[in-house]
Amino acid sequence: MNYQIKNINNQNFKKFGDLISIKEKNYDEINKNTTKSFFDLANIQIEGEDKKSRLNIFEAKKRIFPLQINMLENHPYSSQVFLPFLNTTFLVLVAPIAIKPNLDEIEIFRVTDGDGINFNPKVWHFPLISLDNAKYITIDKKDAKTNIEIYNFDKSEIFELNYE
Repeated sequence: MNYQIKNINNQNFKKFGDLISIKEKNYDEINKNTTKSFFDLANIQIEGEDKKSRLNIFEAKKRIFPLQINMLENHPYSSQVFLPFLNTTFLVLVAPIAIKPNLDEIEIFRVTDGDGINFNPKVWHFPLISLDNAKYITIDKKDAKTNIEIYNFDKSEIFELNYE
């Protein structure tokens, strides 16, 4: 399978979730004009009976390419935020919401300039593809054990992702 990696923007990522960025966003001056506050950058969703969320830090290792793509996961009861601490680049590999992921509808996005993403609940995605050793803030449902579905590819579905 040969997928084109697209630069992410609000429009092309909309069906999968939110691009978290302050570029071209309105802000409020707060704290006696010492701070620009950018509010409501992502629609964080927690579903089910237990509505507790958690804030996490992931220390991601730089991925080595070609990268074997052999599974996808989704989180049925919450959105999931990935926001880098610093200005770094990462890739997001996604497929639309479905009972089983449609591998013909996989899309891959490049996220740059310290921007982040927020997956909608039930969006199929590959785990974090960091292009650097980097730290990320993540937000999702606290009850992570029941908030994950994994689709393991059969041998004919596995492919390699290249990035230069």
